[in-house]
Amino acid sequence: MKQVLQDLATGKTIVEDVPEPLSTPGALLIRTSCTLISAGTEKMLIDFGKGNLFSKAMQQPDKVRQVLDKVKTDGVGPTLQTVRNKLGQPLPTGYCNVGVAEEVGDEVIGFDVGNRIASNGKHAGVVVVPQNLSARIPDSVSDDEAAFTVVGAIGLQGVRLAAPTLGECVVVIGLGLIGLITVQLLRAQGCRVLGIDYDSQKVELAREFGATAIKLGEGADPIAAATTFSRNRGVDAVIITASTKSNEPVHQAATMCRKRGRIVLVGVVGLELSRADFFEKELTFQVSCSYGPGRYDPHYEEGGQDYPVGYVRWTEQRNFEAFLDMLAERRLDMRPLISHQFDIEHATEAYDLISGDDPSLGVLLQFSASGEEPRRGKSIAIASGEAQKQGSAVSVGFIGAGNYASQVLIPAFAKTEANLSTVASASGVTAVHTGKTFGIARASTDADGVISDTDTNTIVITTRHDSHARLVCAALAAGKHVFVEKPLALTLEELNQIREAYEEVAVDKASAPTLMVGFNRRFAPQIVELKRLVQAASQPKSFIATINAGEIPPEHWTQDPQIGGGRIIGEACHFVDLLRHLAGAPITAVQAVRMGSKPGVSNPDDKMTFSLSFDDGSFGTVHYFANGSKSFPKERIEVFCGGGIIQLDNFRKMKGYGWPGFKSMKLGRQDKGNAACVQAFVNSINVGAASPIPDDELFEVHARTFEIADLVG
Repeated sequence: MKQVLQDLATGKTIVEDVPEPLSTPGALLIRTSCTLISAGTEKMLIDFGKGNLFSKAMQQPDKVRQVLDKVKTDGVGPTLQTVRNKLGQPLPTGYCNVGVAEEVGDEVIGFDVGNRIASNGKHAGVVVVPQNLSARIPDSVSDDEAAFTVVGAIGLQGVRLAAPTLGECVVVIGLGLIGLITVQLLRAQGCRVLGIDYDSQKVELAREFGATAIKLGEGADPIAAATTFSRNRGVDAVIITASTKSNEPVHQAATMCRKRGRIVLVGVVGLELSRADFFEKELTFQVSCSYGPGRYDPHYEEGGQDYPVGYVRWTEQRNFEAFLDMLAERRLDMRPLISHQFDIEHATEAYDLISGDDPSLGVLLQFSASGEEPRRGKSIAIASGEAQKQGSAVSVGFIGAGNYASQVLIPAFAKTEANLSTVASASGVTAVHTGKTFGIARASTDADGVISDTDTNTIVITTRHDSHARLVCAALAAGKHVFVEKPLALTLEELNQIREAYEEVAVDKASAPTLMVGFNRRFAPQIVELKRLVQAASQPKSFIATINAGEIPPEHWTQDPQIGGGRIIGEACHFVDLLRHLAGAPITAVQAVRMGSKPGVSNPDDKMTFSLSFDDGSFGTVHYFANGSKSFPKERIEVFCGGGIIQLDNFRKMKGYGWPGFKSMKLGRQDKGNAACVQAFVNSINVGAASPIPDDELFEVHARTFEIADLVG
């Protein structure tokens, strides 16, 4: 299928062939008929992409701070590479989609196959959209009109926040697409409307919709016009739908308003507010959040948890429905707003138009009529692939192409003797980009298809944590070697399922598939040296790992026990494994304590300490903290033994204190062992050796990690 992508590194628009996505529970699979380009938002992305690194940094100061923090811990080279990789990933564009539902996922209510659907899907031939971001289109509304639903809901939410009543006078500053829709919505509600813009054609359209409108420039005074319009009382409300860095729209809005007037910001403008403007009149100022309540709430949007109508009357989905109802009743008219239409094959011309000087308003992208577009399937050829590496017994299929996979794991596999056959991702976009970057022959959206591929004997799993156990079991049952990014499982039950699946195929150890978890820190060069040093010491050791993990928002998927498992299961398992490896002895007991939380305040499992006792008399302590300074090392490992100490900071600097035969080991750049971990895995398959990490240690480490999580749960 065709999909529009934006290259943030260059600002270039790309129409790419990508595999079709699979339907998912709680979502609709929709074959697209048309989409609407949101000129304001998408032009901003183009302009951002065309800027140089300095320009991009100036537009995102918060990201600059993150980069500087990363430089402190990882060094300049790795940080710049991370930034370039991030900017190099193509961004799917669009959020105004119309099409026909071809599949209705489990748990979806109120939709049927064949329904015409308006949603916030991308500019793509087929999209998968959660049910709460979708609405059925009335029969009397055309696809072209329905394509305005999402931008219409943005305007509608701004109107709801302004809370106009019949007969009030309201100013709309900025008569772009959302501004002109807002004018119509206000007129339909019985308001008198004054529209303001610099574009004479948009001003004329506003007049056609029943508003009084003035063109700025040429001596026009918006304050005087608003005073006259309000019969010298001041306007009741102002809705700002303009896009500008200037603070003037907010100042003008405050000046226009009557005492206790309301100002709602829907667009993007400067926000250096004057206290005097608001203080003297007791004005209300509010920023509108996109389509309405539910926006950016993963439980609502992705989880399908609707808000009770008795408490939240107008969610984003119900705003979609209200807008479509008004279209059906002909109280709104989108046809005058359609300025251009392009076939999807010529989408780059549409983006040249909106980023150029020629006037445009509503620009539609037309896809083939529903059911007529040739199906490309769930897997497509994207490159000839590298020449087959002779003598390699490893042919890899990757499931997952997120940041870690595309920036760390897949590049590491590409440098080995392994042949790279397929890469799969949920949307297909990252699979295509990653596949082309590393010469992988095929891109797919079908994980099960990758596992069943007879040309692939090794599966690498880097998806979200809740899918690991199912995919590992399926790959083992298919007789594949498996490399899975941590954690192996989220629960003891899942771990036991994997153990059973592994034991079933590992009856003959000589021919058993290799099962490996990406515990890369074992393979870091400084850990290899540290392991050698501690093995030579016969006394018990004390290990201390201080992990300055940094905060992750509580709503992030890794913090969700059902999806990410929380940070102990999802990440701290790394350090259970590392200390188990350094000790070289089984774990005999665990203890754990989590930082207490205030009554009524949630406290994730990311501020805690746990201790491990080992069979040889050694013990280890892991301090896992999310509440530290970013200027402190992110990972510090210390070993105390026989009067000596070794300290390792951030896998770059390792120093000995009174340790016989060792002073220091410094690396030019951080090396956490990712490449060596992957190489060891590939080598073990090529030569038919045992897994680089014994399977009993993998199961032990995860079982103990679950025990730690239970102690503080």
